[in-house]
Amino acid sequence: MMDILLSKTFLCFTFLFFSYTASTQVSGIDSVKKVLQTQKEDTNKLSTLFFLVNHYIESHADTGVTYSQQALDLAEKLNLKEEILGAEGSLSLCLTIAGNYPLGLDHAFKTLSLAKKLHSSALGWAYSTVSYSYYYLGEYNTCLGYTREAMKIAQPREIAYGWRDLALVFHKLNEPDSAILYAKKAFEIFKSTGQGNIFNILGDAYAGKGSYDSALFFYHNGISVALNEFIEPELIDNYNSIAEVYKATNNPDSAAWYCKKILSEKIEKRYPIGLLKAANMLADIYGAQNKPDSTLKYLRIALSVKDSLFSREKTMAIQNLAFKEKEKQEEIEASKLKYQNRFRLYSLLGGFIALLVIAGILLRNNRNKQKTNMILQHQKEKVETTLQELKSTQAQLIQSEKMASLGELTAGIAHEIQNPLNFVNNFSDVNSELLEELKIEAEKGNLGGVKAIASDLVSNEQKINHHGKRADAIVKGMLQHSRTGSGVKEPSDINRLADEYLRLAYQGFRARDKSFNATFSTEFDNGINKVDIVPQEIGRVILNLINNAFYAVNERAKQGVAGYEPTVIVGTRRLQDRIEISVKDNGSGIASSIKDKIFQPFFTTKPTGQGTGLGLSLAYDIVKAHGGEVKVETKENEGSAFFIILPLSN
Repeated sequence: MMDILLSKTFLCFTFLFFSYTASTQVSGIDSVKKVLQTQKEDTNKLSTLFFLVNHYIESHADTGVTYSQQALDLAEKLNLKEEILGAEGSLSLCLTIAGNYPLGLDHAFKTLSLAKKLHSSALGWAYSTVSYSYYYLGEYNTCLGYTREAMKIAQPREIAYGWRDLALVFHKLNEPDSAILYAKKAFEIFKSTGQGNIFNILGDAYAGKGSYDSALFFYHNGISVALNEFIEPELIDNYNSIAEVYKATNNPDSAAWYCKKILSEKIEKRYPIGLLKAANMLADIYGAQNKPDSTLKYLRIALSVKDSLFSREKTMAIQNLAFKEKEKQEEIEASKLKYQNRFRLYSLLGGFIALLVIAGILLRNNRNKQKTNMILQHQKEKVETTLQELKSTQAQLIQSEKMASLGELTAGIAHEIQNPLNFVNNFSDVNSELLEELKIEAEKGNLGGVKAIASDLVSNEQKINHHGKRADAIVKGMLQHSRTGSGVKEPSDINRLADEYLRLAYQGFRARDKSFNATFSTEFDNGINKVDIVPQEIGRVILNLINNAFYAVNERAKQGVAGYEPTVIVGTRRLQDRIEISVKDNGSGIASSIKDKIFQPFFTTKPTGQGTGLGLSLAYDIVKAHGGEVKVETKENEGSAFFIILPLSN
């Protein structure tokens, strides 16, 4: 039963994939053969050949081999790849059923290889063809592996046949529970579609578990289906299976009865494998009962059936095919051995040549070693010199940036220092006049006038002193900004520092560009105490940001935007344990594409010669050194806001 169901399963896959029409065009096998003789070598003849293969594969597998080979030759002649694939698979099945297992396996592998190469939808069927060959060879574990591969890519209509194949394999592997599980899955699908006779497989699965009553139930159901559908092979397989159950349960008479039904004249005997099995079982039964006459009778029947299946001529023909295949494989092996020997020889020669080359290279390297070391030493010294030059250049650039900021302050400082100097000069002139008046009043003896003039002199001297100190503070601030500084933090008034640099930056920008004009204001948080900073460094940061803000609003003002008023706002704010210094402008803003680059060294948006690209980079480093951070918020055509965030003094 298992063998014939396997063949039917795989043939089903074949003819589900290859839609041939010969079976609907002719009736009767003799008519088909006559049609074949008159057909041209085209696809119609190929269809007829496949029909004949399907007809003979179960009853006369050797004839199936002949027609499969003819189909393969014609498909190759017509260069029909998918049909070559189908012919290879059919030839494998026929050879395997005929008993030529090695050659059948060889064609199964050819089928699988071609299916993979073509990416064919029949790949699952190709895997099943290999599985089928291993099943006949008794390699059930290998068979199981290929069956599972077939199931992974099986078409929906093939799933039930796949479950059925798995049930057969697990039965052979003595795993009845798995066999029952997959047989039931197949049964449910077949029951809903009205296809397939799974009763015999279910019976075998239960028989393998020792559940003989359940097995007999399924076998009898299988007999009913086979009789209704006139399927002789399935009928014979169910009879044989029932006989095996009765034999296993020590009921030889019932077993013999079912075997004899198989050999009765009512059956057409087109299933010789089933007949052979029944005859052998009867011979075993009567041999165990010590009935030599009956034993001899059925042994003769078995021998006769076996001869019809495997006659000497057929066996020799199959053996010739196997022998030719063996010769081919031996030639391949001999060719491989010759190639391997030649490869070894070439490898040895190549190795010897490689050793000579390596020796030459080592000798040359040894000679050049000192020269190479000298070159490397020279390059090392050159690199070190270049590194020192780069460090020196970097320091010079940084100093240049600092001096540039100092230069920007110069004009503003000059303007700011001019105011207190004017006051000092003016009040000095006034005091000179008052002193002359004081002399006159003293000579007159006008004590009241003298006191009044003396009071004015004291007031003027106080104003001179105030404005002198103001000028002194401006000069000190300039000196403090210009020196490198000790790097020591000191308590500093952030609001005063920001206010002073705002005014100095504005006056400096005005001094460089007389047409420049902008509104600037402050938004200071007066609750901020002094903060520990290095004032000249933070001053440079604030100055740089304010100068950038004035540059931004000036550039936008040059665009002639209607109603535009350049505005810069400097503010401070306390944020819990930190302070925030902000510089906001309503310039053109910063493009999003360069926003992440503005703090990179040497990156600048100013025209060549107007900026080094170090201002924001130095500002970022100074603020980081103070444990703070610099943030920027910007929107194109609306402006930018830079925020310096510093930790408060402890």
